[in-house]
Amino acid sequence: MKNPEIIAIDHGWSMCKTPNDIYISGVSEITTEPAYFDNVLEFKGRFYKIGSGRSEVRATKVETPDYYHLTLAGIAKELSRRKTTEARVILSVGLPASRYGDEKNDFIKYLKQNDEVYFKFERIKYHVWIEDVYVYPQCYAAVIDQVQMFGPKVVVVDIGSWTIDIIPVINKLPDEAGTDSIPQGIITCMRNINKECVRQFGESIDEELIKEYMVTKKSMLPEGFIQIMDREIKSFLSMVVNSLREEKYSLKTTPFIFVGGGAVVMKNFGGYDQENFTYKTDICANAKGFEQIAKYRVSQGGDN
Repeated sequence: MKNPEIIAIDHGWSMCKTPNDIYISGVSEITTEPAYFDNVLEFKGRFYKIGSGRSEVRATKVETPDYYHLTLAGIAKELSRRKTTEARVILSVGLPASRYGDEKNDFIKYLKQNDEVYFKFERIKYHVWIEDVYVYPQCYAAVIDQVQMFGPKVVVVDIGSWTIDIIPVINKLPDEAGTDSIPQGIITCMRNINKECVRQFGESIDEELIKEYMVTKKSMLPEGFIQIMDREIKSFLSMVVNSLREEKYSLKTTPFIFVGGGAVVMKNFGGYDQENFTYKTDICANAKGFEQIAKYRVSQGGDN
């Protein structure tokens, strides 16, 4: 068989991303054969709907089978684009930088639980061999294609679904000693929005509608709900900025680049138009970075 296919997946708590696809990090088992097979995974005689409301946030992603099933869906989506259903696969994935060392080995074991896998996705049969799993820190991967253009120091801020990762890049290399991860991402913001909506109006907003407003700044919701979203989003972004202050960064002189899904939110609602703030709004940036790093690693013989 030809060379292995590198499949990069950014396993977010809200959304999973490959270099070419985005899908909700949700898995629901269907107890009987479904009538429709869009985004349906069939594995070991069971059917799972992929993308039907995000999975519950847990301490790690290896506690349930959900992220394994989401991985199979990502593999299928990428192989379908490459017009193949049988492949040797190298998975290239990521973890929050501050938890990388603690969770890396468990994540590799979890994703390699089956060396050879047969499954169906949207009724198409797939047969893959998981040859290896490469795991990299999130955040730095999102800017790997820009690093050579960086000055002596740039701080990368990845505002994700569950964490805010902060990585200083000094002389084009990540400074592990200065890395931090704050467990208050976009999901926290959405929860605060709905707490306030329930308190004021006795109703909550579907998270997909909140995310749509964060990205587009447009909503058909009643004005009172929009005002709550505006207020809580701005409060969340103030927390992000204050966290940078607490890390002793100058907000006026330090070059910052915001990445991840939250970069769009910061750009739309933060009100920071200063020249030292830049935004990389491609939500697939981490996945693309994982893919680029893995391709280079394979070209060098697969060593770390």
